[in-house]
Amino acid sequence: MTDLTSLSLSAMRAGLDAGDFSARELTSAHLERIAAREDELHAFLHLDSEGAMATAERCDETRVPGGGAPLSGLPLVLKDNISTSDMPTTCGSRFLAGYTPPYDATVVRRLRRQGAVILGKTNMDEFGMGSSCENSAYGPTCNPLDTSRVPGGSSGGSAAAVAAGAAGGGFGSDTGGSIRQPASLCGLVGIKPTWGRVSRYGLVAFASSLDQIGPLARNVDDAALLLSAVWGPDEKDATCLSTPPPGDLDRPGSLRGLRLGVPRQVSDLEVDPSVSRRVDEALSACAHAGALLTEIDLPHLDLALPAYYVIATAEASANLARFDGVRFGARAAAPDLTALYEESRAAGFGPEVRRRILLGTFGLSAGYHEAMYQRAQTVREMLRQAFAAAFTQVDLVVTPTSPSVAFPLGERTSDPVRMYASDTFTVPVSLAGLPALSLPCGMADGLPVGLQIIAAHGRDGELIRAGRAVEATLALPPVADR
Repeated sequence: MTDLTSLSLSAMRAGLDAGDFSARELTSAHLERIAAREDELHAFLHLDSEGAMATAERCDETRVPGGGAPLSGLPLVLKDNISTSDMPTTCGSRFLAGYTPPYDATVVRRLRRQGAVILGKTNMDEFGMGSSCENSAYGPTCNPLDTSRVPGGSSGGSAAAVAAGAAGGGFGSDTGGSIRQPASLCGLVGIKPTWGRVSRYGLVAFASSLDQIGPLARNVDDAALLLSAVWGPDEKDATCLSTPPPGDLDRPGSLRGLRLGVPRQVSDLEVDPSVSRRVDEALSACAHAGALLTEIDLPHLDLALPAYYVIATAEASANLARFDGVRFGARAAAPDLTALYEESRAAGFGPEVRRRILLGTFGLSAGYHEAMYQRAQTVREMLRQAFAAAFTQVDLVVTPTSPSVAFPLGERTSDPVRMYASDTFTVPVSLAGLPALSLPCGMADGLPVGLQIIAAHGRDGELIRAGRAVEATLALPPVADR
């Protein structure tokens, strides 16, 4: 019998609809894979085997001949900052150890309504603050392609689970690259939609003006299937776009005549030569297939990282102020209320979260608000305008996703600046609120390299069709087969 954990979501759905196997068999196969690999990967913070099997049985009982709900019986995982009423939501932090929300996030409600089998909650950098999945209070996640290396962050647990065949697909959140980075390092497709395209209701906030939920999957079709299941307006999220999402995602994409912009400023930024070679080879293949490569100016890329770390930390310092030991999670024994706040936060938050809260508080403080925060917002607007100008010349912009392949565990934990540089190419897109995806474009030193494709605001459908066309042109085998 075919290894069910090696199938794409589309193949799983076809097999279920044809009666080749049951949702129970599919779920059981993935639980067996989790049992075989979890000890070495540490991808999960909570595994709900019983709940997953119960959902699978309901899917089998209610399945109609020839098909059912779009995600019926498909085994998925969720990053542990997406609220679930039947499982803990810890955000990778001891502050929320054992905390189970009283409600489901909008994304979770939509997944359940479509019959998805939620296997569990996955590991992450604490409160989404990290690029390697090493900042979790519960220990790091390892890259399934080389367990001595990081899977990327902060959605590293979801990426590791999907890449290891422990789930058919998964969801993460992306603030400055936290879906696209793990996708690149684990050889997956990851999509950060236009900001506001997917409801953030029930997503525990890191930086509200940047956070966005999106899918991680083995190919573009699977990622599009997952994204189309959860996006759309939501009355519970006032920042959600009111316009309906694209409805023609199944339409084939073509590279012929498509204008791909290659920022000349990329050459000024530090990128591993092996990564640059794979990206250049992928772009050459696209040009051979009819794409029109155009060198463009995309100024201010070098200002994006410092601006991001001012804005994101400022928002984090405000969002995490609610975690004070009074209502949620860890509570220190203290003689008075002020000491309770101080000692609970000192004990509950890890070093990286404390570092970013302090930086954000400093940036918002009297005397520094104008010098730091307002200037960072000015840079943000400059980047928006730079992208808008670029999209008058080209249809899409392409860059490496990450400046390097997956690096060894522990290599950058003592050097925050070097760690932050992992987000060189993803952060500008987040600041501009644009949709982007990462897809595999080759291997370097035996590890995957990701190509980032960026579309104009609201052009998520065009992004997905272009991603599908690039994927078909490169025709790379699944990462497990390389």
